[in-house]
Amino acid sequence: MEEFSNLMQGFSIAFTYQNLLFMFVGILLGVLIGVLPGLGGANGVAILLPLTFTMSPTSAIIMLSCIYWGALFGGAITSILFNIPGEPWSVATTFDGHPMAKDGRAGEALTAAFTSSFVGALFAVMVITFLAPLVAKFSLKFGPPEFFAVQLLTFCSFVGLGKGHPAKTIAAMMLGFALASVGLDTVTGTLRMTFGTGELLRGFNFLIAVIGLFGIGEILLTMEEGLAFKGVHARINPRVVWQTWKLLPKYWLTALRGTLIGCWMGITPGGATPASFMSYGIAKRFSKTGEKFGTGEIEGVIAPETAAHAAGTSALLPMLTLGIPGSPTAAVLLGGLLIWGLQPGPLLFVEQKEFVWGLIASMYIGNVVGLIIVLTTVPWWAAILRVPFSIIAPIIIVICAIGAYTVNNAMLDVVLMLVFGVVGYLFKKLDYPLAPLVLALVLGDMAESSFRQSMLLSRGEVSIFWSNGLVGSICGLAMLMLFWPVITKLLARLRRGNNDLDEARPVE
Repeated sequence: MEEFSNLMQGFSIAFTYQNLLFMFVGILLGVLIGVLPGLGGANGVAILLPLTFTMSPTSAIIMLSCIYWGALFGGAITSILFNIPGEPWSVATTFDGHPMAKDGRAGEALTAAFTSSFVGALFAVMVITFLAPLVAKFSLKFGPPEFFAVQLLTFCSFVGLGKGHPAKTIAAMMLGFALASVGLDTVTGTLRMTFGTGELLRGFNFLIAVIGLFGIGEILLTMEEGLAFKGVHARINPRVVWQTWKLLPKYWLTALRGTLIGCWMGITPGGATPASFMSYGIAKRFSKTGEKFGTGEIEGVIAPETAAHAAGTSALLPMLTLGIPGSPTAAVLLGGLLIWGLQPGPLLFVEQKEFVWGLIASMYIGNVVGLIIVLTTVPWWAAILRVPFSIIAPIIIVICAIGAYTVNNAMLDVVLMLVFGVVGYLFKKLDYPLAPLVLALVLGDMAESSFRQSMLLSRGEVSIFWSNGLVGSICGLAMLMLFWPVITKLLARLRRGNNDLDEARPVE
């Protein structure tokens, strides 16, 4: 009941005129970002983060999270109408969404996608509402060793469960740690890796890095690909929406399965993209019409969309309660919280109660507003997609440059943003994941501080990391996650060996 009363207090904060306006603007900007191929939730939040510097932290995070919800909705439009996934997690939606659009059922496909996204996100927000306070209370028992163990678990989970090659994930993470260590050592007061350059005293700003890595990097890649948009016209009217809504309850099991997969993949650092593919694959496996998947089955739209939105939303749970982002966008939002002087973690629920519950309440309202906006404005977004990308790209680059310059009012930051943009481009070309780099850049300092505090407490004894059941089990789980790819390969080989033995055994 305490959560319910806190939520009501959050609604009173979110329902202010100012916050509703920011919510509306955030959803519109988010849908625009989601619709434009080459951008995305993380990129959009990173690019637009400087716009929120003058706002209160609550209004700022509401607007940024609404950009995120909007981007999640917008990705489905390009996937279904243009067969171009606006977001990585929208790829699975193209398999059946675009065939439906070509078959003259674009309105039905879009309504199914938006409604499924809304259902997945709503369930995930309810999970956050009732689970986050419990996790936060539990984590109040944490000291430096436990915090380091949790951060170790995050890094190891990204290596073991990430979609990229483990070696590439580790390499990206090491680069992030190296960048995070540049500047003034807060414990000893000495300078590290500044090479006599005064500008590097403050280290590499997280915001400059993410604008370059995500924003400029994606733009360069998209310009190279030279996208041309040839889409299907869509008409959504109340009759199509109502008929599709009457059809959707028939697929409640697919939606529930996708939501559960999404919540799990969001809370662990699996992310929305693997969740959408996993949900699509499982839906195809268990569907009575699985053989028709890929030809325009509505179930093939529901499954990935529920999972992607549930994953994208639930990724905020570990970010708020433990300070551990469950997705690249959550990592960018985490950086935003640090910039505003808020420390994500268990104390956030105690010291910044209004902020936390205002944010959670805004998730409910933001998703309802988002659903209404996308259902009523699809033709507008489809029209924007017909503007040549050669016009849109320079505008986005200028916005990125302004955002980078406003961080410290220094041209060096604009240069660094371009350098990070080239790094982001190369990472994408060479198939190196960017999320571990950003994660290490954001959490590197905190992990180092926790580790050094633990060493001071134990007088240099590493055994402090298994000195009690809690820290020992978290560290054990971290090792399990780190070696998960090896374990799964060994188990698969063992199963194959047993099957071979069974086949070779003579039949009696």
